[in-house]
Amino acid sequence: MKEKKEELSEMVKSILESYEQHDIICNIDSTNRLNRKTIVELIDAIRYVLFPGYFEMRNLKSCSVEYHVGELLEEIQYRLKKEVVRALQHRISGDKIKLETIEDEAEEIVGQFLKKIPQLRDILATDVQAAYDGDPAAYNTDEIIVSYPGFYAITVYRIAHELYLSGVPLIPRIMTEHAHNRTGIDIHPGATIGKYFFIDHGTGVVIGETTVIGDYVKIYQGVTLGALSTRGGQKLRSKKRHPTIEDNVTVYSGASILGGETRVGEGAVIGSNAFITSSVPDQTRVSIKNPELLFKGRVQMAELGQEGFWKNEKE
Repeated sequence: MKEKKEELSEMVKSILESYEQHDIICNIDSTNRLNRKTIVELIDAIRYVLFPGYFEMRNLKSCSVEYHVGELLEEIQYRLKKEVVRALQHRISGDKIKLETIEDEAEEIVGQFLKKIPQLRDILATDVQAAYDGDPAAYNTDEIIVSYPGFYAITVYRIAHELYLSGVPLIPRIMTEHAHNRTGIDIHPGATIGKYFFIDHGTGVVIGETTVIGDYVKIYQGVTLGALSTRGGQKLRSKKRHPTIEDNVTVYSGASILGGETRVGEGAVIGSNAFITSSVPDQTRVSIKNPELLFKGRVQMAELGQEGFWKNEKE
């Protein structure tokens, strides 16, 4: 028994030495630790306000909607301010003068965010319409709001983007990484995305921090809007590293469009699995040559007039 206690003591000592050696992955004695669970709950609360009547546990009545929204805003304001205060302390750690006014700054940020909810609803309404117009499988717009992973990821991005623009660190990324974990869609909160944006299916989509996307853009699963190289590390922080996608562009599944100087022109269509590192002119269709398909079997097959369909010649 004594030997086990001594062994445990040695293990603890070794771990504590590691804490001192690698303080970059320690957060001991911190008073500004963000609560990820609270941030995820705030996403839900904000969605209740953005989409009234869709996600509440109880039916929402028009006679009580004013009280309901007021109650939600009060809760969001209180809880979000606490998290923003903690986040801002990361940004200005050690600056005692600014720490005295940090709560005022957080209150201003949260107040401005809540005032933007009508504008958020305006642009999210266009995203819903784009999904409905672009997907014949959509039963109605309600189905899109309550079940489409692409729309969920876009909603969380638009919430996080407003906080990102206000200079709030950490929280926007926690929000979009939660959506990434839930949907497989990775949209950096710093990306700039126009109205009527639609992600179909969505799994594996990556949209980098400095990406600029225009209006009426549609992308499919597995699309990467990324950087050419990150060898420069933090030296590239303020540089445009990701592409610009102009209005009315469609990017099909598996395509990669890379580089800060890469521009995909208005009305262009990028085919599946294309790898693009240079600009594409307006109204251009880009595709890769289809690989040759080989069919081996005992039954002779013949291709029908419609590409991709086959029949047994004996039929």
